[in-house]
Amino acid sequence: MSTLFEPYTLRDVTIPNRVWMPPMCQYSAAPDGPEAGAPVDWHFAHYAARAAGGTGLIVVEATAVSPEGRISPYDLGIWNDTQVEAFRRITRFLVSQGTVPAIQLAHAGRKASTDRPWKGGASVGPEAHGWQPVAPSPLAFDERHPTPDELSVERIHEIVGEFRAAARRALAAGFEIAEIHGAHGYLINEFLSPHSNHRTDAYGGSYENRTRFALEVVDAVREEWPDDKPLFFRISATDWLDGSGWTPDDTVRFAGELHAHGIDLLDVSTGGNASGVRIPTGPGYQVPFAARVRNETPMPVAAVGLITDAEQAEKIVANGEADAVLLGRELLRNPSWARHAARELGGEVHVPDQYHRSV
Repeated sequence: MSTLFEPYTLRDVTIPNRVWMPPMCQYSAAPDGPEAGAPVDWHFAHYAARAAGGTGLIVVEATAVSPEGRISPYDLGIWNDTQVEAFRRITRFLVSQGTVPAIQLAHAGRKASTDRPWKGGASVGPEAHGWQPVAPSPLAFDERHPTPDELSVERIHEIVGEFRAAARRALAAGFEIAEIHGAHGYLINEFLSPHSNHRTDAYGGSYENRTRFALEVVDAVREEWPDDKPLFFRISATDWLDGSGWTPDDTVRFAGELHAHGIDLLDVSTGGNASGVRIPTGPGYQVPFAARVRNETPMPVAAVGLITDAEQAEKIVANGEADAVLLGRELLRNPSWARHAARELGGEVHVPDQYHRSV
């Protein structure tokens, strides 16, 4: 029996295998109007194909807790009931294929209000459906991004409330797992790292102060999320700044605290908070960060980053480096990756009745 295709249970939710899809923005929602932020036919077709292909867990792309929390005007959101109803179509289909539906709750912070990547990804203003970004400190991400407004303590508390409300709506939309986005240079990551957080109040300075906002968000979401359903946290394990930003040691320390606050699994990525850094990429290059958290804390982990081969994925899970693997670009290239990998490894995966001729 392939370890990669063994079920995995967290709280009362059982995921049929360890082949998971991470959040990957599609930049395909309406930018404004009554349907702004709601998933459309593209999103349904995109996620449905991966579910039909045997993916055990699908984490729907970064979904903003407020309009100004979107990365681009074309991102998904979950700040109103119109969006909730549109998501139900997706979650119902995923469940019908045996796939567990998850959603990533996000706020883009200083990296918000940008154009779609295939249009260059530059900052956009009101004339292109944009807005003024916010952040812990008035520090631009790079020369292509504007200087964000520094968040007041009152506004910080309001954003915590927006995460709380988003969790409530995500549950109503049919999601079984929620993930809090604390990675890739977006708002929570900006608070965590001394590279982007230069505050001198209770939300900046010391490690305890820089992690305060993240833990307040976790506590708010956990209070809304049922006890029988898992809650994930996505983290950038390092800023790749040689110790001057957020570090792997910080990640290990924080993982234990997140676990104590009710996080059930850490989705371990890296980078995204500092521009111009050199990241030594290669097959499975981020797996050691996940493995360290798993080995040094009680926190289960999922690994991500250039995991493309069935045997490679099997070894990561079988060797105890991670409890599951998240395949991003590979699932964009091949929606049925899980089915093909199961055939190669001797595992079993759900096959829709309509596709049995392909087995």
